[in-house]
Amino acid sequence: MNNHEIDYKLYGDDMQFVEVELDPQETVIAEAGSLMMMDDHIRMETIFGDGSKKQGTGFMGKLLGAGKRVITGESLFMTTFTNEGAGKKHVSFASPYPGKIIPMDLSVLNGKLICQKDAFLAAAKGVSVGIEFQRKIGTGFFGGEGFIMQKLEGDGMAFVHAGGTIHKRELKAGETLRVDTGCLVAMTGGIDYNIEFVGGIKTALFGGEGLFFATLRGPGTAWVQSLPFSRLASKVFAAAPERGGSKGEGSIADGLYNIFGGDRK
Repeated sequence: MNNHEIDYKLYGDDMQFVEVELDPQETVIAEAGSLMMMDDHIRMETIFGDGSKKQGTGFMGKLLGAGKRVITGESLFMTTFTNEGAGKKHVSFASPYPGKIIPMDLSVLNGKLICQKDAFLAAAKGVSVGIEFQRKIGTGFFGGEGFIMQKLEGDGMAFVHAGGTIHKRELKAGETLRVDTGCLVAMTGGIDYNIEFVGGIKTALFGGEGLFFATLRGPGTAWVQSLPFSRLASKVFAAAPERGGSKGEGSIADGLYNIFGGDRK
C-alpha cells in the first residue's frame, strides 16, 4: 500500500466525530480547523496541499498542487498529525455541522472517490486530494455546487462528512439518478455524471428548486445527503428577524432576490 494504514472509530449520532488510531510514525491529514482532540506525542504540521506523491516535487510542484485546492474554495494548507510516541495514539476530528461521517476505504472503491468540495474531513497520509472538473464548462460555470468537486485517490482510508440523513444508492449499468447538486455527497469514479439545467423557466424561477441538478449514470455507488449545509444556512437566514419585510418562504420576491443576489443588510 502507498497510504498509511489507520484504524478508526466513530462516536455520536447526529454530531459525530471520528477517532483515528495511529501506530508509531503513522500520519493522518485533515482540513484545517477539523481537529477536536489528540493524545500527547502527536506532532502537528502545516503543509502545502495533501503531501501525497501526486502533488509533485519541489517547491513549485507543491505550490501548484496545493493551489488547485483554492479553486474548490479550500485553503492552500492542510494539517498532518504524526504519532511520534512509542505506542498507539489517538487523534479525533469533528463534523462541522449536524450530519454523518462516512468512512471510505479507497482500496475497495477502485482507488478513486469524487465528493463535494466541502465534504472532505480527513484521510490517511498518501491519499491525494485534488479537483474533478465538470467536463461541460458552459453548464459548469452556472452549475453552482455541481461544477467543481474534490477527487480523492489512493488506497487508504478517507472520511467525508454530509448533512442530515445519508442514503447510499447502488446504480446498475445504464441506470440514471437525478440529484439536486447540493444533495450529492460523493460517488465512485466509474459513474458518468453531468450537470443539467432544470427545464422550464417557471420551474427554475418559482419552483423552489435550484436551476441545475446532477445526472448520474451507473454503474457505481452514490451517496446522497438529505440536508446540505447551503440549504440549512438559507433556512436559518430566512428565519432571522433582522431580515425584516414580508417576503414569505418561496415567494416570487424572495425567489428573484436569491437568483440575482444582493446585500440583505
